[in-house]
Amino acid sequence: MDHVEGVSPVQVGRRIRDLRAKLGLKQQDLASTDISASYISLIESGKRAPSDAVLTTLARKLGCSPEHLRTGRDDHATEDARLRLSFAEMALRNGDNGEALQAFGELLSKGALLDLSMRLRARIGQATALEKLDRVEAAIPVLEDLVKDPSLAAGSDEWCRVSVALGRCYRTMGDVTLSIEICERALATLDSLGLDVTVDHIQVGSTLIASYLMRGDITRAHLLAQKLIPVAEEHGGRTGRGAVYWNAGLVAVSRRQLPEALALTERALAMMADDDNLRHVAMLKVNVAWLELQSGNPDPARARELLEDAGETLAQFGTAVEQGRCEICLVDANMQLGRWDEAADHARRALGLMSSGPRVEAVGARVRLAEIHLLRGDADQGLQALHAATRQLRHFTASYETAQEWRHIGDVWKRQGRSKEALDAYDHALQASGMPMTYDPAQALTQESRR
Repeated sequence: MDHVEGVSPVQVGRRIRDLRAKLGLKQQDLASTDISASYISLIESGKRAPSDAVLTTLARKLGCSPEHLRTGRDDHATEDARLRLSFAEMALRNGDNGEALQAFGELLSKGALLDLSMRLRARIGQATALEKLDRVEAAIPVLEDLVKDPSLAAGSDEWCRVSVALGRCYRTMGDVTLSIEICERALATLDSLGLDVTVDHIQVGSTLIASYLMRGDITRAHLLAQKLIPVAEEHGGRTGRGAVYWNAGLVAVSRRQLPEALALTERALAMMADDDNLRHVAMLKVNVAWLELQSGNPDPARARELLEDAGETLAQFGTAVEQGRCEICLVDANMQLGRWDEAADHARRALGLMSSGPRVEAVGARVRLAEIHLLRGDADQGLQALHAATRQLRHFTASYETAQEWRHIGDVWKRQGRSKEALDAYDHALQASGMPMTYDPAQALTQESRR
């Protein structure tokens, strides 16, 4: 018999004996042509472990399930727990993340009712709900425990989902190096299993591309995207192919190939438009809108329409950060349309959404708010917001994202004729992008004169 959670043959035998006695049956009553009364006696005394087939036969005669004989779980309570687990997963799919998290927590607090597969589903659901609620720090230890769980078979769909989520969470927390290590290790594991290329490869690879981009490894991201595109075309469904084109579009953005980026992202949106993952579709619309605003011939009205549509979906299914990014893009769209009041409102909403933790995106919202104040002639408010953005950005570690924000701050200072502040911001942008200051030969002369 496959023992469940350390259940011994003695415990199984005791349950069979007690239930038989409760029903007023004798050992002979449980016997059949394949199971003798003496064998029943050995089972009840714990000297024999019944096979699955024998356990099924005995359960049928005792009017219970084989699972009840194995574990002692009440059949009705277990079925109720199974239904509650399904409802919790449904709530998660529908965007009721808080309700889902509470339901998963209640189920896990009554672990005796859950078998191994049910407990695994509940823990994965709990981690997913925590991430969607932007409680990433709480999600990480749950995911770390799941990765180490021997019941989570390497190469399985659940294992892939957990690995991808863990890499994504560490990236969200700013530990891009660890995110890359997790995803590279997951890809190596999939390769070592000798499996045919699957959707799992595509999911892990897509997450890895995004982490490479955040670290500024544009070449690696580009090479991986080029490798995944033909794989996705051959093995992936529309959603898998869409994910690859989505990330390939991000790579093209980093390479400043904006027309190509827009075409790739539009293609991803077309592939995923009918997908039931409304959150992903909304995020793609945000990307398309952003690229539209960056193009040589922007259409801010179309971008605004896409963003408003995406915003409604993200308000229900997205995280606070994803909603904040949508709001920031709405700032840009409304600024291009000359709608200053609406742009300022969206900037303030973005700041409110980013208030739960240190986010580089919050810096971007402050810089845009500063620009709006300055364009409207409110120099005091504008400079105050710009100084606040500068102070906040100094607390972030160097990355491709922080380099972009330093560049933005420098451009705003430059437009205000503040050369000193602009040069300081540009200097930070260069250092954040990995370009240190050159050596000053005058230092050697100064040191020589002191000797």
